[in-house]
Amino acid sequence: MDFVSLLVKDFIIQLLSPTLAFLIGGMIIAALGSELVIPESICTIIVFMLLTKIGLTGGIAIRNSNLLDMVLPMISAVAIGIIVVFIARYTLANLPNVKVVDAIATGGLFGAVSGSTMAAGLTVLEEQNIQYEAWAGALYPFMDIPALVTAIVIANIYLNKKKRSAADQSIKQESLRKQPVAVGGYPDQQDYPSTRQEYRSQQQDPDENKVKIWPIIQESLQGSALSAMLLGLALGILTKPETVYEGFYDPAFRGLLSILMLVMGIEAWSRLGELRKVAQWYIVYSVVAPFLHGCIAFGLGLIAHYTVGFSMGGVVILAVIAASSSDISGPPTLRAGIPSANPSAYIGASTAVGTPIAIGVCIPFFIGLAQAIGGI
Repeated sequence: MDFVSLLVKDFIIQLLSPTLAFLIGGMIIAALGSELVIPESICTIIVFMLLTKIGLTGGIAIRNSNLLDMVLPMISAVAIGIIVVFIARYTLANLPNVKVVDAIATGGLFGAVSGSTMAAGLTVLEEQNIQYEAWAGALYPFMDIPALVTAIVIANIYLNKKKRSAADQSIKQESLRKQPVAVGGYPDQQDYPSTRQEYRSQQQDPDENKVKIWPIIQESLQGSALSAMLLGLALGILTKPETVYEGFYDPAFRGLLSILMLVMGIEAWSRLGELRKVAQWYIVYSVVAPFLHGCIAFGLGLIAHYTVGFSMGGVVILAVIAASSSDISGPPTLRAGIPSANPSAYIGASTAVGTPIAIGVCIPFFIGLAQAIGGI
């Protein structure tokens, strides 16, 4: 009982964080009908600066760290990104009125990482003076890319199987319809295709249905979010940017993040209407999934904590990025990789419900859980 009361108390305290307050404030003013609009170009610049700062932080830390300490958390991040997609494939996809490709795309987006959610989590940890590995932000691509690749591969395998099954069924029906019936009442066996469609189906190159992995990875790496963070990561490792980091990026980080949280609160409220176009199960999934994914990551993080000394603050970061859903690089990658999926389903579920839950509820929840366990 003491554990539960301590968890609830810590959770309520975290909700008072300035970072989360701006998110909630954005949703409130949008609900009241405010016409406040922040230009998209400004948001793009803010996201670039935030992720560059996270990359620089991680790069500087990696340069001064033991790489062996990072192996288990990185493996955990890869595993989580893949697991999340399979969870959606075999849970959300089996619910009424939910299309399989839409469910897979939703799983890919929830398996990928939100840079803004990660930035919010890092900021809240710093506000609470909770220690974590500075390179923890570099776990971003190890979860993000595997999730997107897995989602696109699984979706294409499913669609190709569905297409082949439909073609085989069509050929079978056409063949039965055209076959002459012998005296005994049984159709003659035909070893050769009777139609051009059947012939082309038999001659189809199996390589045409293979999913090419590298273009998916390349597109993910070239996305604005990952490009900014990887740029900062490379500069932090290969150069010594401490002066510009301490004089510009670090002081401006929290102010810029507060503006981004305000924008995300407004956008989340406006996106709620998109979920009305699809099955209501997406709302249920968007509420449950961040907690489920975060708890899986928290458990794997605890294993790393007890085996290689991964800090509890690092465990919280791993859980937060697992609870997040991509809001920048993920949607365009999935639109290109799974064009038949409905963007209103996976983007609406992520932006309208998943991201606010991850930032406003999961961040304080996992910090409270770590504090209740006693590791921080």
